[in-house]
Amino acid sequence: MPCADAMLLYGIRPYKYLIHGMKIIIILLAILSSAGCKQPNSQALSTEAKSNTDQHSTTDYKTIQEIPTPSGYARGSTNTGSFEYWLRTLPLKEDKTVYLYNGMVKPNQSAQFAVIDIDRSKTDLQQCADVVMRLRAEYLFSQQLYDSIRFMDYNNKWYNWKEGNNRPAFDMYLQEVFGWCGSASLEKQLRPVNNFESIKPGDVLIKGGFPGHAVIVADMAINNSGEKIFMLVQGYQPAQDVHLLINPTEESLSPWYSIPNINEIITPEWTFTKQQLRRW
Repeated sequence: MPCADAMLLYGIRPYKYLIHGMKIIIILLAILSSAGCKQPNSQALSTEAKSNTDQHSTTDYKTIQEIPTPSGYARGSTNTGSFEYWLRTLPLKEDKTVYLYNGMVKPNQSAQFAVIDIDRSKTDLQQCADVVMRLRAEYLFSQQLYDSIRFMDYNNKWYNWKEGNNRPAFDMYLQEVFGWCGSASLEKQLRPVNNFESIKPGDVLIKGGFPGHAVIVADMAINNSGEKIFMLVQGYQPAQDVHLLINPTEESLSPWYSIPNINEIITPEWTFTKQQLRRW
């Protein structure tokens, strides 16, 4: 099933497929199945036989902040109520296997360093940009900043959370957001970061479009020379467990990423440019 972005581009309402199951929608979804988060030049990474031989490998780290920094680097201090601190303290599952929304094991098990301990979608809705919106919304919900929970679709319609500390209704609200919003709309909603060197936790690397993709900066460290390194979290297509990415180009630094000298930020399943950095 394609990302909501692709369906909206062709005038297909995601819930129409989910609720009505009309044959014409199913046919169009099959045609558009390649228009999700997959990037043409990274297709091989996610489909070739690169699965870990031990799909059920484990991690000893309980949270992102327990992952050690490389020698010479240290995390900066953050306010305990900040988005940066909330992301840093996201819990990790012991099992590093990434499962799809339907319970099947994701074919490519080489992209993740660890799996975030947050429930995955039971439908094929919580994909790439949806995970970024989910994490932001969960943080704001945990801080009771309800009026700040709002997301915009591609037609500039806002979906505002209005029911306070109502968790069941909040979960339903998120499904609505995932159905109508995506990478194209989120890219419009977020503010461009003109200087990549100013990257900070909570920032988003995003390519809005059809296909599109998004990852979020989950943690950061710095050395005495002022050089920054960071870690990235993503969801993907089909909907699957949220996971912390490896660094495929600097294995000795992985899962940390350094700010590259070139214009590209190469992740296991997508390549971004520095101009695609955005901020809430």
